[in-house]
Amino acid sequence: MSCQQVSTTSLNSCAESDTDASVPDWMVWLFAIACGLSVANVYYAQPLLDALAADFKLATGVIGIVVTVTQLGSAVALLLLVPLGDMLNRRRLLLVQLGALALALLLVAAAATPVYLLIGMLFVGMLGTAMTQGLIAYAATIAAPTERGRVVGTTQAGVLVGLLSARVLAGAIADLSGWRMVYMVSAGLMVMLALVLLRVLPQRTSHPSGLSYPQLLASMGQLMWRERVLQVRGVIALLMFAALSIFWSAIVLPLSAAPYNYSKTTIGALGLIGVLGALAASRTGRWADQGWGQRTSALALILLVMSWLPLALMQHGWVFLVVGIIALDLAGQAIHVTNQSMIFNVQEGSSSRLVGCYMLFYAAGSGLGAIAATRAFAYGGWSAVCMLGAAVSGLALLFWWFSRPSSTENSA
Repeated sequence: MSCQQVSTTSLNSCAESDTDASVPDWMVWLFAIACGLSVANVYYAQPLLDALAADFKLATGVIGIVVTVTQLGSAVALLLLVPLGDMLNRRRLLLVQLGALALALLLVAAAATPVYLLIGMLFVGMLGTAMTQGLIAYAATIAAPTERGRVVGTTQAGVLVGLLSARVLAGAIADLSGWRMVYMVSAGLMVMLALVLLRVLPQRTSHPSGLSYPQLLASMGQLMWRERVLQVRGVIALLMFAALSIFWSAIVLPLSAAPYNYSKTTIGALGLIGVLGALAASRTGRWADQGWGQRTSALALILLVMSWLPLALMQHGWVFLVVGIIALDLAGQAIHVTNQSMIFNVQEGSSSRLVGCYMLFYAAGSGLGAIAATRAFAYGGWSAVCMLGAAVSGLALLFWWFSRPSSTENSA
């Protein structure tokens, strides 16, 4: 019996026993929407950096620490929270994390000092990441191997749409009611999402691994040590996410100052441009299913390097900025979907640990990119930011070239 032919109630058992059945489209889109809403919390701060700097009296050169601390929370979640999906009931775990995330968002909204702000951001990074990656692992688990790329690709499209749309929502709300209202609204959205997931998520998607918590964490180190696909794809992800973070963490600084003087709403709306790239890249999961992962990686990495040329020319017109953003996010999403489609095939029953290991590279790259971007801008302006981004992107392409397999398309 196919999962596509059953009701929500019977889907609970179908997801556990019929792993070869096709995942219904509505379920895939639910995962995409939930991932988008969850991951947005990790990125609301980026278009608000100037407002946070003014409110908490932090210098431009160090305000990037807000994003870095959030990414540190992401790293903690990937190490300690995301792997729990291979050990506990996934549905119950996600709902508990979602409730805790709503509380963390309220903590940020009420922060009165930089210390409380950073503590709140740390927990937002932890719980927003745990929710997002837990949902991706959940989706990959209920998908058959022959459609895993499609499911992961669509879910990841939701992640990137949420990530980019976060800047639009944050900018618009901040212009109307201040930056604190951004986090209050998001807390309300998390409560609404919890009610939806409580009603429709399958009870279970796989049998627990049988490992204790210490054994579960130790097994992540073993995966990192022995799985070459995970190692190679992780390094590529680190460099790619550093490049994306360099752009999105720094772009608010020149556009909010003279001669542009754009509002937070206008700057946040740049995220809508990146959505085009995210949607276009969702098909790359299908290409990975067909064994074209290496070709997709090559083309995407080349595009990542080339995207910095129009971005460097943005002072000559909006068209250069628009083209650069579409190219940057299309390349990043294509690489990310391809990476995940390949690592989820490494070892059955380890999806939460695999995504946790892989996304550690993401957290490191995003955090390092954010702090490097603000320092580069303070040192040499937008030109220095673009040179840094191009250099990191070029390094990713070189690493792929020297680590590519000689024969098997679907290896690292």
